[in-house]
Amino acid sequence: MQIEIKMDEKYTEPKIIIMTDKMTDQVNNIIKKLSDEQPQVIAGFKEDCVEIIEPSSIYRVFAQSGKVIAETNHGNYTLRLRLYELEERLEKLSFVRISNSDIINLKRVKSFDLSFTGTICITLSNGTVTYVSRRTVAKVKKMLGI
Repeated sequence: MQIEIKMDEKYTEPKIIIMTDKMTDQVNNIIKKLSDEQPQVIAGFKEDCVEIIEPSSIYRVFAQSGKVIAETNHGNYTLRLRLYELEERLEKLSFVRISNSDIINLKRVKSFDLSFTGTICITLSNGTVTYVSRRTVAKVKKMLGI
């Protein structure tokens, strides 16, 4: 693949042209990456304050007592989004849903313990321990290449 950048003052915004002899998976992946919307903001509530949460600081997002909570570097935040909405907003390569009530950041995983029968015990880098549900074990193993 060749990449060429031309700078011209007459262009006020970037213009991308793909020249190819046929549509390939590589071209389709490039188009998909370029057309994806920018990540939406995730607002978290802590006491009486609202803060913008950076997805990279999230260890996990989980549902507890009817609330959705984001566990981050800076403590826990209550979110006003549903888990399925967060699943859409969070990057697919970094975040994975491990149960009906838990989404984890794979970049924050310390270890996977496969010794439990029918499930996987996950220890996050902040010491939190959570479990993969039996329904999603196969998906998680496939994602990890196990």
